[in-house]
Amino acid sequence: MGLKRTDEFRQDAVRIALTSGLTRKQVASDLGVGLSTLNKWITAHRDTDAVSKEDLSLAQENERLRREVRILNEERDILKKGHPILRGPKAMRFKFIEEHQDRFPAKRLCDVVGVSTRGLRAFRRRPLSLSQRKDLVVLAHIREQFRLSLGSYGRPRMTEELKELGLADGHRRIGRLMRENGIAVKRNRKFKATTDSNHSSNIAPNLLSRDFSAARPNQKWAGDISYVWTRAGWLYLAVVLDLHSRRVIGWAVSNWMKRDLAIRALEMAIALRRPPKGCIHHTDRGSQYCSHDYQRILRQHDFRVSMSGTGNCYDNAAVETFFKTIKAELIWRRPWPTRRHAELAIFEYINGFYNPRRKHSALGWKSPLAFEAQAA
Repeated sequence: MGLKRTDEFRQDAVRIALTSGLTRKQVASDLGVGLSTLNKWITAHRDTDAVSKEDLSLAQENERLRREVRILNEERDILKKGHPILRGPKAMRFKFIEEHQDRFPAKRLCDVVGVSTRGLRAFRRRPLSLSQRKDLVVLAHIREQFRLSLGSYGRPRMTEELKELGLADGHRRIGRLMRENGIAVKRNRKFKATTDSNHSSNIAPNLLSRDFSAARPNQKWAGDISYVWTRAGWLYLAVVLDLHSRRVIGWAVSNWMKRDLAIRALEMAIALRRPPKGCIHHTDRGSQYCSHDYQRILRQHDFRVSMSGTGNCYDNAAVETFFKTIKAELIWRRPWPTRRHAELAIFEYINGFYNPRRKHSALGWKSPLAFEAQAA
C-alpha cells in the first residue's frame, strides 16, 4: 500500500470512528486494524486538525443517510415476510418477531409490526396458556396430516381428518392455525383437449342424466381420459370409477391417445370387479369409447352403455372432479422430467392415497375403500 493510499485510509478510518456512532473497538475490528493504532490516528488527527469542518459535516451526513437506507431496507424485508401478520393478533406478531430476530433487530421488528418492546418482553416471560398449548398440539397434527395428504387438504378435509384422530376441534381453529402458519393448497394448470367427437361411430343415450349416486358397487361406472405434461411430452391417463364409492377401479397411461389406452383401463376394472349384468358404463363421446373394439368388450360383459351430451363436461362431472383432484394434488405440484416419473407418481397416488386414504365430502368424509367396507 503506497503512502498516499495509507494516508487516505487513515483519514477514512478517523472519519468513521468519529462520525459513525460505533465504538472504536468495533471500527478497528471492521477495518482490520489494531485498536491502539486507531487511537494513535485519532490523536494525530486532533493534533493536526487534518479533517476540515466541511469534510466532517459531509462524513456525518453520509453516515446518517447510510443508516436511513439500512433501516428502510430492513423494514422493507420485514414487511415482505410479515405483511399478513400485521392484521393478526398481538400474540401472532410476537411469534413472528421470535422467528425473525436472528435476521433483524428486535426493536425494528417491534416498530414495523406495531408492538412495543415492553410487550415483547412480557410475552417472553408469560407462560403458555391452556389454549396456546392446545394450539401447538393441533398444529403438530395439522402439519403431519398435510404432509401425508401430499399437501392437498384444505380446512374442511383437515377438520374431518383430525376428528377421525380424536381431535374434535372446530373448523375455525383449524383454519386459523393453517392460515397463521402458511399451510395452504397451491394450484395451477396447463390445458389440452382430449375428447375427439368428430367421428361416425354410434352414439349411446345418456342414461345417467347427471345422477352420479349409486346404491351399491358395480351399479354405475364412469370413465374418461385426461393428460399430464412432462418434459418428454404428453402422457395420457384413462380411468374408470365406480360411482358408488368414487374408487378408481381401472386406469392406464400411454404416450399416445389411442383406443387401446381406454381398453386397458376398462379391462383392469373388469378383472378387479367382475361386474354383474346391467351395470351402467358412462363416458363421453370420444372416438376411443365409441370404437368397435371398446363397444365389443362392453357388449361381451352386458354393460348398459351411456354417453354424455356433445361438449358437456357436466354430464361426466364425477370423473372430471377426479381429474381436477389428481392434477391439483399431484400433477400441477412439480415438473415431471419423464413420462415414467409421472406414471410412478400416479400409481402411488391412486393406490397409496386416493383410494385408501383421501376423504370425500360426497362419501361423508370417508375414503373410497372405507366407504365400500362400511357398505359391505
